[in-house]
Amino acid sequence: MQKPAIVLENVSFSYDTTPVLENVSLSIQEGDFVGIFGPNGGGKTTLLQIIMGFLHPSEGKVSLWNDLPEKALSRIGYVPQIARFDKQFPITVEEVVLMGCLSHLSFWGTLKPKHKQIALDALKQVGMESFKDHCFGNLSGGQAQRVLIARALASEPKLLILDEPTASVDPEAEEAILQILTKLKGSITILMVTHDLQTIVQKVEKLLCVHRHIHLLSPSEVCEHFGLGLYHSPLIKKGFLAK
Repeated sequence: MQKPAIVLENVSFSYDTTPVLENVSLSIQEGDFVGIFGPNGGGKTTLLQIIMGFLHPSEGKVSLWNDLPEKALSRIGYVPQIARFDKQFPITVEEVVLMGCLSHLSFWGTLKPKHKQIALDALKQVGMESFKDHCFGNLSGGQAQRVLIARALASEPKLLILDEPTASVDPEAEEAILQILTKLKGSITILMVTHDLQTIVQKVEKLLCVHRHIHLLSPSEVCEHFGLGLYHSPLIKKGFLAK
């Protein structure tokens, strides 16, 4: 029987006097692959930061595996948009992936040989093992994004959070990234923010529409207008009501 990995109970959050999330209750089960979408400014990034414990709700409760988010941080792998990663920094692909093992540094600031093998295994998972000695800054956008996924996997997470991993990559790279995530489905919990709803709607089990409130939907419930970026009321097809 699946256990809840993420639970939000009556969560609200505001920046000063501006409400961003209101009275959000949500349960995500272990192994779920969840797509997150919604308009710019709707609260998607805020939701991720609350789940990871970087922001604290003004009201309500958040738990990951029945624990506080900040105590569960070592079980979370995070993949930022490639645009937020400094590709000018002189570092190899292997060194980037080893960053996912930094929580295991010894007192002397060293990693054990097994961590190098973990990094190589992660690169193999994303099809980038032959690039391990390449300069990260010389990779294409799609290649770099796969390396960042490998970095997250090297931390051996129970929860993988991706912030628009297919943004600014070509269709071939996008498909490669989605294939990686599809293979991981069921083995870890995945939350993926995306604006490309039409591509991912058939690959996920659940979808979150974040627009101040949150609606948890199955792919069959999503209105086709959302694929065009049209967020309207009602939020879902006639006959459905998401709480």
